[in-house]
Amino acid sequence: MSAVTPHARGHEGLPPLASRYVEVESLPWQPTRFPGIDIKVLLKDEESGLLTALFRWAPGARLPLHEHVEIEQSFVLEGSFRDDQGVCRKGDYVWRPAGSRHEAWSEEGCLLLAFFLRPNRFLDEEAKA
Repeated sequence: MSAVTPHARGHEGLPPLASRYVEVESLPWQPTRFPGIDIKVLLKDEESGLLTALFRWAPGARLPLHEHVEIEQSFVLEGSFRDDQGVCRKGDYVWRPAGSRHEAWSEEGCLLLAFFLRPNRFLDEEAKA
């Protein structure tokens, strides 16, 4: 099985089809390459690109222009974040179709649960190449 929860306790040696219970509080927050945005990985599969993660955005944090290669889903647990199409507040959910592009930012900060089938493609990287 290629899906894992990095840093999860008690997953070593589990049978392939056993449930993986995760103590989310014990997982570390890790900085992303974007200032003010941290990630706590709940599930990842390097082979497919699948990712489920919590993201913690500091007030004023910004995600540069990127494309969603597959459907992306976000549920806001605290605070809010926005793009040029709207605002997603605490308790709100937004999903974006494959191929959609946008920048996102949070004025007040937020905590969100996000699901990706494949990693985003950041267009600022292409401009630098």
